[in-house]
Amino acid sequence: MPRYVTAALYLFTDLPDFADLREGLVQVCEQHGVRGTLLLASEGINGTIASPDDGPEVGVHAVLAHLRSDPRLARLQCKFSFSDRPPFHRMKVRLKKEIVTLRVPGLDPNRTVGTYVKPSEWNALISDPSVLVIDTRNDYEVAIGTFRGAVNPGIRTFTELPAWLDEQPALQGEAGRKTRVAMFCTGGIRCEKSTALLKMRGFEDVYHLEGGILKYLEEVPEPESRWEGACFVFDERVSVGHGLTPGPHELCRSCRWPLTPADRASALFVRGVSCPQCHDKRSPEEKLHLAERQRQVELAEARGQAHVGYRPDDV
Repeated sequence: MPRYVTAALYLFTDLPDFADLREGLVQVCEQHGVRGTLLLASEGINGTIASPDDGPEVGVHAVLAHLRSDPRLARLQCKFSFSDRPPFHRMKVRLKKEIVTLRVPGLDPNRTVGTYVKPSEWNALISDPSVLVIDTRNDYEVAIGTFRGAVNPGIRTFTELPAWLDEQPALQGEAGRKTRVAMFCTGGIRCEKSTALLKMRGFEDVYHLEGGILKYLEEVPEPESRWEGACFVFDERVSVGHGLTPGPHELCRSCRWPLTPADRASALFVRGVSCPQCHDKRSPEEKLHLAERQRQVELAEARGQAHVGYRPDDV
């Protein structure tokens, strides 16, 4: 049986005193041995946490109860998944300007967002030829899986999405603003902002997948699914498939690209040093440094320890 429970969560809500919430949150996480990353900002909370090494779920639920004791976070929802390996190796609670960075002044998902579409209704929406379906995730995420027929913006970071939208002829002018647009992302949070952006720009029919890809993979049976490939996740599982079962990918510790078994079989793959994506982008000096880091990691693993400078959850 899987030993570790992971809870992915976010909520847009007004938290003007977000900095004051950090200390109590750190304490309850440390008290229960919970690990992961939580981001606090004036616009809300975002993050993923997991149970400690011995696997009880009580710690995760204790953190969730602590958060929901604040009336502003009472409606906080989360998505649970399970794994055989610890998804995180440390706990971080960070204060940020945004819980998901887009850098668009005046944008506030607490005021307006697109229309939520439940996973059970998503197939019908994206099968409509009049609907423009946009994957709002980064290039390395889209590379291992996406919905059939979705547009890939080819962005390296979420902050590049507004500029990409500006360049799309089908989204310009009055005719563009009447285009029906459906957007999706991993857990739903990026779509809250991207659909809010389109609404702010005057688009009328804007939709997004409620609960994101993860909720879709959890609820929609594989024979009925329009999802192809695996879904990248920001923890040690690297990817998940239908039913949220762990996928076949492994993270390149040099460039963070998700690697398939074929990638790892390549002559350009050197564990901890390079992969087919980054082999030609690393100098000899960088490769020597990375090789030494990998050697130290393997020595630490042989002793049953975590290497101090090795932070697989820093994605």
